[in-house]
Amino acid sequence: MSSKPIHALAQKLNADLAAGGSVVPSLLSQRGLRAYFPSQGILGQSAEARGSRINATIGTAFEDDGSPLSLECIEAMLLTPPDSFLYAPSQGLPALRARWREMLFEKSPSLLGRTCSLPVVTSALTHALYVTGLLFLDPGDTVILPDLYWDNYELIFQEGCGARLKTFKTFRGRHFNVPALERQLGGRGEKKIVLLNFPNNPTGYTATEEEALALRDVLLRAAEGGKRLLVILDDAYFGLVYEKGVYRESLFGLLANLHPNLLTVKLDGPTKEDYVWGMRVGFVTYGMQGAGAPHYQALEAKTAGLVRMTISNANNMGQHLLLQAFAHPDYARQKQVKFATLEARYRRIRQILRRHPEYRESFAAMPFNSGYFMCVRPAGVLADALRRLLVAEYQTGAIVQSGLLRLAFSSVPLDRLDELFANLDAAVRQLKATT
Repeated sequence: MSSKPIHALAQKLNADLAAGGSVVPSLLSQRGLRAYFPSQGILGQSAEARGSRINATIGTAFEDDGSPLSLECIEAMLLTPPDSFLYAPSQGLPALRARWREMLFEKSPSLLGRTCSLPVVTSALTHALYVTGLLFLDPGDTVILPDLYWDNYELIFQEGCGARLKTFKTFRGRHFNVPALERQLGGRGEKKIVLLNFPNNPTGYTATEEEALALRDVLLRAAEGGKRLLVILDDAYFGLVYEKGVYRESLFGLLANLHPNLLTVKLDGPTKEDYVWGMRVGFVTYGMQGAGAPHYQALEAKTAGLVRMTISNANNMGQHLLLQAFAHPDYARQKQVKFATLEARYRRIRQILRRHPEYRESFAAMPFNSGYFMCVRPAGVLADALRRLLVAEYQTGAIVQSGLLRLAFSSVPLDRLDELFANLDAAVRQLKATT
């Protein structure tokens, strides 16, 4: 880390974060302490010149009439306004940030009456995770998370930020293992970083209503006991819940204003929520008891500074398209139709597993109730050998993680799900017969 003095803008943001004795500065990494948004550089000077009759401040090109100097062949393909050819602010389009926050309150009524930051726009969830890691993780820091997790966390947090992952067993029987998380929180060190991902990738499991409240209570006890907590919520698959009794809101509503020692970071976006995987737009939102506008604005500025440092700004056309989609009169209905497609596949899998008890001799289904995925534990055979046989002889693809097979039912047509599980059963039996 640089030995140069911390920039004056970063010092000002750190002072804002420390106001009222907030613990936020003690949660930041060394890089996070140095992070700032360059409001007095090119961007600030350009903002001052905005509206001038002659504006020679920023590196975009315009026609003589002031419209973007863009190719007509591309303009003809787009449904977005001409401004979408230009750079977006590093924080994201103001209208989109405001609308996404409104939608957070609509999706999670537990947030009503609570406070949170304006979301900062990133280049989807992977970038949001990396920016969060840069802001809060020093080399050697530990991230506590379930042992069944998305493998990209290793690249982002271990390779990208130098942190290490410390896991606990995801399930206790058929339930999320809340006691195991509590034991991890009781270890040495006052700063604790927790990552929760519901619906979970790879398992397709979301905490039940009872488990969500238990998670809240465990984190509250740790905060009340003097731990300084950063809780990162990877809400990539938010909303895709298919069973009664499963917690349908984001945990952000329970945690955002829970305790002054607990800073919650919600990472989400339209990638899965709105079925736009290639659009690459995501959001980072903060919530903390006792945080006021100066705290949130300082966190937003540091986050935007890291966005500028890594990608300058997120996809402007994608942001404009989302704004138009959210205002479309048929948006909610169309979204429900897509949800119903995924739910029908989930229901079909439940039906298949009930109708074929003999499959239990070949594999055990892990708990699942939401999202895109489910996992099975092969019985008596190695998962990777099974995966290779499925591809070679059954024309069936699956992913191996932690000795399990992850099945993405999100990408399998409804009428091929029966074949998927029949192939899985046949391949296990074939392996057993040849070993």
